[in-house]
Amino acid sequence: MSEMSITTALLGFVPGAVGGVCNVFVGHPIDLIKVRQQIGTATASTASTTAPSRQSSMMPIRNGVGTLGMLRSIAHAEGLAGLYAGVTAPRLAVVPAFAITFSSYEAAKAWQLRRRATFQSSPQAVLTLKESAIAGGCSGVPLALVIGPLERIKCLMQIDKSQYSTFSSSLQSVYRDGGLRSVFRGTGLTILRDVPGNAAYFAGYESTQRTLRLSEPSLPDVLVTLLAGGMAGVANWIVAIPMDVIKSRWQTAPTTRYRNYQHVLQDLLAREGPAALFKGLGPALLRAFPANAACLLGVETVKTLLS
Repeated sequence: MSEMSITTALLGFVPGAVGGVCNVFVGHPIDLIKVRQQIGTATASTASTTAPSRQSSMMPIRNGVGTLGMLRSIAHAEGLAGLYAGVTAPRLAVVPAFAITFSSYEAAKAWQLRRRATFQSSPQAVLTLKESAIAGGCSGVPLALVIGPLERIKCLMQIDKSQYSTFSSSLQSVYRDGGLRSVFRGTGLTILRDVPGNAAYFAGYESTQRTLRLSEPSLPDVLVTLLAGGMAGVANWIVAIPMDVIKSRWQTAPTTRYRNYQHVLQDLLAREGPAALFKGLGPALLRAFPANAACLLGVETVKTLLS
């Protein structure tokens, strides 16, 4: 491997790992609310251990209960630890997932710059926003392959603590249900979510950074990074939330509930209407800004130290 390849990998892998830890620590409680809104549950009851179906061991969300109300409800019913239900899965995934995301993005950027140098005599050293979006989309595939199975476990742990209490027991239970096919259930939908979502994420980050540095050149770099990181997260979820809803339904439903991805969409639209595709958008956006601001600040800080 050349020195340039090693540098490119390091400038994505190590900062991405640090940024991922920051993201999970700040954002997991709100992610819990997002998943429960998408599935239609507020708290996971620990009383019913003999529920005939996965859905019956969960308390339904009351109409009008917002994100903050759900946070209070979960903290009251399950304790502060309940706000981090299912955190083992993203904690295990976060280092490889975010490291792969950012290293893949840096590699895709480097490839586009090399390709540009081949066809242009005086190529620019900065990618266009379109090229940043393409590089971001490329990073979505390896991310989804890593995080898809772990999101399957995370979602189950977030909605039903009585049946899925620990990561290892949940993984064993899912594997017994249908082997690796069951573990990887929903990974295809994760790819369909993360490719456009990551494209919006990185294009949003670059766009906000450039806009702020042109319009407000006196802003400190730290503030620019925080604002751009927050807006990147917002852009990601505005694009990704419909597919994320379908993914959450598919990954948490009994295997006999839906025939395929299209059946999930048809059932969702028939029962709840198009607005259901945006369930969980409120908490997703509420989480996105601080979690991704923290993530990108961690990424840029480590990149600076490495450079």
